[in-house]
Amino acid sequence: MGVTIYHNPECGTSRNVLEIIKASGEEPEVVLYLQRGWTRELLAGLLSAADLTPRQALRTSKSPAEELGLTDPSVDDSILFEAMLKHPILVNRPIVVTKKGTALCRPSEKVFELLENPPESFTKEDGEIISPA
Repeated sequence: MGVTIYHNPECGTSRNVLEIIKASGEEPEVVLYLQRGWTRELLAGLLSAADLTPRQALRTSKSPAEELGLTDPSVDDSILFEAMLKHPILVNRPIVVTKKGTALCRPSEKVFELLENPPESFTKEDGEIISPA
């Protein structure tokens, strides 16, 4: 099993995570989920594997979550999930899958724990130097 990243190339965190994965020596499968969309089974499986509820995975900034009324805490997870299927941008990113596990890698340092050979350090786009804990 290799590494898969559910990636948005417009997102700085997602770009940093992709580069950290490559710096570890892996050549990941890159899934452009905004173009491809989600299937019910895939999204449910990713959320379950990452131990996330739809509420925890909901992207509220730079997404239509607020205008769709999804940020109200009374909105049920099943409604959030259905909205995520219709609007893939509502799922926070990047989600990374490796044989060590599945995680929403925000902040980008979270990806280190999923990699077999994480780099000793990495310089993010903004110049911040990060390393495994």
